Amino acid sequence: MVPRELIDIAQVPGGDELRLFRRGADFMIVLDRNELMNSRMSGSEEALATMSIERIADKKAPQILIGGYGMGFTLRAALAVLPADAQVVVAELVPQIIDWARGPMAELAAGCLDDPRVDVMIGDVGAEINRTRTGYDAILLDVDNGPDGLTRLGNDRLYSTRGLQAARAALAPGGVLAVWSAAPDKAFARRLDEAGFAVDEVTVRARSNGKGAKHVIWFARR
Repeated sequence: MVPRELIDIAQVPGGDELRLFRRGADFMIVLDRNELMNSRMSGSEEALATMSIERIADKKAPQILIGGYGMGFTLRAALAVLPADAQVVVAELVPQIIDWARGPMAELAAGCLDDPRVDVMIGDVGAEINRTRTGYDAILLDVDNGPDGLTRLGNDRLYSTRGLQAARAALAPGGVLAVWSAAPDKAFARRLDEAGFAVDEVTVRARSNGKGAKHVIWFARR
């Protein structure tokens, strides 16, 4: 069996360490004992992008905010279906994640960070949401393993009633907040409804071939 090799360690501001591993041609990003991402499983992260953009297909020159670069699955899937006049802001809290994308995982990134439609912002996606009013047609969040602050406790506010109200205010009329999760969460679905969203909860498979674990995406329309 091919051994797992530790490539680098990154500190999450206000949180724990992320570790980047490689096993053969595969990469893994790990938090403590939780494998947050694996380069072999991209289906649900890609669905986060494609299914969100389907829901705003009537928008001209769409403005998209992606919270968390990860391994870039969501960004690449979005760029594949967005028009040439779209603009995508990627808010990534951990600078080393972008360094990994341009370094050891450059082949996986496939140049997506250099697409002229993309603006990378190193910082808290919550701060970008709070400062924006009716600016985004879609906000895509995949910064934890679900609607709780796994990577750092400060992320809890993203999924609170106040955080959801801020996200709603940051969306243009008819805009969509999409939140990825490894598992269902009835309490979070209720908070979305209480924040004034029209909510669609969709189950998707972890792998792009339709296999693997079942993940959840909430699509909440303003």
